[in-house]
Amino acid sequence: MTAENLPRRQFLRGKFLSSLQNNPNREDFNGIRPPWSKDNHVFIVHCTRCGDCIQKCETHILIKGEGGFPQVQFNQGECTFCHRCVDVCQQPIFRPLEERPWEHWVEITSQCLTQRKIECRSCQDNCPMNAIRFRSQIGSMAQPIVNLDSCNGCGACLHSCPVSAIKITYPNNDE
Repeated sequence: MTAENLPRRQFLRGKFLSSLQNNPNREDFNGIRPPWSKDNHVFIVHCTRCGDCIQKCETHILIKGEGGFPQVQFNQGECTFCHRCVDVCQQPIFRPLEERPWEHWVEITSQCLTQRKIECRSCQDNCPMNAIRFRSQIGSMAQPIVNLDSCNGCGACLHSCPVSAIKITYPNNDE
């Protein structure tokens, strides 16, 4: 039920709030679309929610998300950039493969085990781009450093971190 055809009685009972929350055409999507996706507006207008990309994903990180649209969930694994999702799609929702697949990168938060003086380098060990390195500190534990120029946002470090200390950061985040 959309906000436009909501009966008056349900509107007055506050049902319009839940109808707005369930509206699949919302522009404030906070998830991650498949790699090479065009902007969210173009994506939601043209995506038919057929699920072909979800079925073709070799690492099973694409799931049916909010409103039935495909979205990435890195807790299943990482993106190998096989571009099967792009190849199978018949809609104009993807950018050229020559472009950067995503505009996000990763950031290591203060939850990292190194902040508690516990040696862990699982993010570095699992990063296929070698974008995460540990810098030695005099009199302290080596600290992780992310090379943003090398990070492709694949998510390999996210699912390997035992304490979920890595988060996705976007260029326009002002956090």
